[in-house]
Amino acid sequence: MSRTSRHPLGDDPAFLRGLTTARGPARRDVLRLFGAAGAGLALAACGVEGQGGKGKVTQNDVQKFWAGKTKRGSLNWANWPGYMEDDRATIKAFTKATGIKVDYKEVIQENAEWFGKIEAPLRAGQSIDFDLMVMSNGIQLGKTRELGYLAPLDHSRLPNFAKYAGQGYKNPSYDPNNAFTVPYTSGITGIAYSTKYVDEEITSIHDLWNPKYKGKIGMMADSQELGNFGMFAIGVDPERSTPADWEKAAAKLREQQGLVRKYYTQDYADAISKGDVWITMAWSGDVYSLGLDEVKFVVPKEGGTLWTDNMCIPKTAANPVDAITLMDWLYDPRANATLTEFINYITPVPSAQELIRQDAAKAQGDDRAELERLAGSPLVFPTPADLAKLRRYRTLTQAEETAYQKVFTPIAQGS
Repeated sequence: MSRTSRHPLGDDPAFLRGLTTARGPARRDVLRLFGAAGAGLALAACGVEGQGGKGKVTQNDVQKFWAGKTKRGSLNWANWPGYMEDDRATIKAFTKATGIKVDYKEVIQENAEWFGKIEAPLRAGQSIDFDLMVMSNGIQLGKTRELGYLAPLDHSRLPNFAKYAGQGYKNPSYDPNNAFTVPYTSGITGIAYSTKYVDEEITSIHDLWNPKYKGKIGMMADSQELGNFGMFAIGVDPERSTPADWEKAAAKLREQQGLVRKYYTQDYADAISKGDVWITMAWSGDVYSLGLDEVKFVVPKEGGTLWTDNMCIPKTAANPVDAITLMDWLYDPRANATLTEFINYITPVPSAQELIRQDAAKAQGDDRAELERLAGSPLVFPTPADLAKLRRYRTLTQAEETAYQKVFTPIAQGS
């Protein structure tokens, strides 16, 4: 699932980013967005389970990693395509504010591929030539964390995160207390449908099983995305799911196979814009970027998926202080609002919305209209009602991953 392939609907980076994100193999654990206990503070001595085979990371581990480390004035940042302005305005502003130079490279195309590149050197304790990287929550990030390849974060160096991060982005289940990661941006997996062909309001995940749309239904091929929707369809919270639930969800998904036009990786947005499919699983950023009045996005009443792309520091980073300085700087509402105006995905800084409204008031013409649309879009600033329905992906151990993939991967292959 390459995020860099060119798309027939256009070459705009923000648009391409939305259309080519490998949403499944990586994002997610349940976000009980308003139920998460706020954390994001310095790690307590009670620790965080599941790191590096140790079971816990204590404040002593944090202090040991950061002891003696100082700002060096530069850093290397690995990110996905389309996640930064073409003119690198955000990076230039950071350098002006801090004096830290950033070598920014769009080298992450897919989570599994990226993990494959960095695993051997990190296992050997060697540099991967990057001080900061963005990984999606899910299988690969979980492995990176569990194997001890990430630097534990010193939250005393993250005051903006503590002050401005939305409550739902603190203490995620895939990284308790944000021990190793802080969000860069997020998106929603829900349902998109074309009002040109669908003459009813879509509200339920079961509409994806409606025989009247046979041959015009799109589903995602990725096992985690597909598995989540199968579990929503049987009334199971993916985060709390069991192997028995997986089998039931897979059976439900197989009932649908004869109705599905295609299991998509990247190209469902093109399909719905052309009318090849009328109703499909979709990512919120894609639908926003399409900007078509007739294509609607909905979080089904049974639930939708919230995925998050996260900033983290490799344990072998040469410039971790510079990296964590950038991580925190991006939580300044002004810096974050400017970046969100380009990315068009969900920001982890809710107060950026008011600044985008202020920018809209100062703008004119098309720029003003677009900024007003952005500030008012529930695809970028979800409503509390939508947030309450969102869940993340099941956190899988390596043994569970094998079983999970065995259950769900064959479905998109027709078996």
